[in-house]
Amino acid sequence: MRLHKCAAPYVFISPYYVLFLFFVLYPLLSAFYASFTEWNGIKDPKWIGFRNYSSLFKDDIFLQSLWNGVIIFFMYVPLLLFLSLVFAVILNSAFVRLKGFFRAAYFIPYITSLVAVGFTFRMLFGTEYGYINELLTSMGLAKTDWLGTIWGARITLAILVIWRWLGYNMVIMLAGLQNIPSDLYEAARIDGAGPVQSFFRITIPMMAPIIMFTSILSTIGTFQLFAEPLVLTRGSGGPENSIMSVIMYVYNQSFSYLKFGYASAAAYVFFLLMFVLTLMQIRVFRQEN
Repeated sequence: MRLHKCAAPYVFISPYYVLFLFFVLYPLLSAFYASFTEWNGIKDPKWIGFRNYSSLFKDDIFLQSLWNGVIIFFMYVPLLLFLSLVFAVILNSAFVRLKGFFRAAYFIPYITSLVAVGFTFRMLFGTEYGYINELLTSMGLAKTDWLGTIWGARITLAILVIWRWLGYNMVIMLAGLQNIPSDLYEAARIDGAGPVQSFFRITIPMMAPIIMFTSILSTIGTFQLFAEPLVLTRGSGGPENSIMSVIMYVYNQSFSYLKFGYASAAAYVFFLLMFVLTLMQIRVFRQEN
């Protein structure tokens, strides 16, 4: 049987839609239905309406995980984006040699195993034998219980995330910088503008869409942190759940307490919050432009 030529394109792209149907759309709809049920993953789900959603807003640990995301966001995202842009500008300049080496060196943390990174940071920030405390004591300062205090754990997590995601964001910014016409800088130099003026009058405005893109990715990534706090705290969420993320909370509710319906409701509330937050960021950047 000959295949009609108009149907051929649909046949070729059909594997993608079949996989999307079974591995994306079906799980999404199933989780949405489960969010209205009491289900332990074994017995038949029991319909309870909006009880899971109403319980979420009385759950102190869930609210704490959302608040942790806000705190950690302000602790590292502005600094991460600033450092990414500065390093990208430096590596895009003409006077730097071995650019390929430095770009690869900054990108390596992104492809390093998260488990290995987590254990390494546990060794670095250990209370008794951590290298950071050894450095502090050699300078005459007192040891700090980095992972045993609320703000110590948050600072450790922020440093880990900056170290890991700096190269990734820098590569995106570098691609944006290379699309800025060099004529703009030459015209500014002829008019007497210095490097600092060119940076704020040309680079920042031209990079606004890229900064918006990386900002949205970093915002979503902050609230989706999972492996980093899981390995740092061995699944406990840190002292007083100080670095418990929403994804960690959903994971614990699902696989530690077998509350799949409740975890599905938390996941959908989280999705709606991220959707609204992303729309707000896009609106703010458009107004600034």
